[in-house]
Amino acid sequence: MTVIVLTNCPAGLRGFLTRWLLEISPGVFIGSPSARIREVLWAEVQQYAGQGRALLAHTTNNEQGFTFRTHDHAWHPTDHEGLTLIRRPSVSPSSPSNDGKPGWSSAAKRRRVGKR
Repeated sequence: MTVIVLTNCPAGLRGFLTRWLLEISPGVFIGSPSARIREVLWAEVQQYAGQGRALLAHTTNNEQGFTFRTHDHAWHPTDHEGLTLIRRPSVSPSSPSNDGKPGWSSAAKRRRVGKR
């Protein structure tokens, strides 16, 4: 079983993949091509993805039963004692989601005081 997920890729690449795989949702392709065809498809995806991102997952004979590859993706596969895990980029302190104030918000502190 092979799954390819495309994000922000050209429509022509999606059309190319529909020759070999079934598009079950926009940008999500699934099928059972041979290993040789899977490698050719992945090479085409890497070549023509442009500014987009791509993820390939397929079954294999290992502890997890599958493996995956990424192209221009912020999350990267990492081997950890024989298991493939995803390494997510760390959140920088200057990101807008972190205002630099640790602990409870003022509203939460008022609610906690009221419950005592």
